[in-house]
Amino acid sequence: MDGRHPALARLDTLVGRWAVQPKVEGVGSAWAEFAWQEGGAFLRQYSDTDPIPPTTPDPWRDHAPFPTTALIGLDDTAGEFTMLYADARGVYRVYRMTFADGRWTMWRDAPGFNQRFTGTLSADGDTVDGRWEMSEDGVTWNLDFELTYTRAR
Repeated sequence: MDGRHPALARLDTLVGRWAVQPKVEGVGSAWAEFAWQEGGAFLRQYSDTDPIPPTTPDPWRDHAPFPTTALIGLDDTAGEFTMLYADARGVYRVYRMTFADGRWTMWRDAPGFNQRFTGTLSADGDTVDGRWEMSEDGVTWNLDFELTYTRAR
């Protein structure tokens, strides 16, 4: 590969390790790590939780997606990114994605279960406040959950 496409540089701000805190009552934190792969052609996101003692109550224990892996690549003709996502539940999804001007969006149109994410990057680049929404019909959207990414390093 001869050099990285300039549009991929928009994702450089995500590189590193982030603490992830869902704004869901009783749900603990997680972490996400973003790292370039294949000489900067793809951005890999790996997310997980720290081990939770079996005696500690955790509402996600039986339903949590962790660990998750996503691979983000560029469609240079559309100027959009595509994210391939997989998690421990056996869920596999494809999202379209943009990241520009401090705004991070992801979405998928799937019959009966449309999803979208909107995140806002703080001015210092160390926090992303986001929200996931879902829609059965693609018209009426409901909040699934909110979350905050905070740069750890």
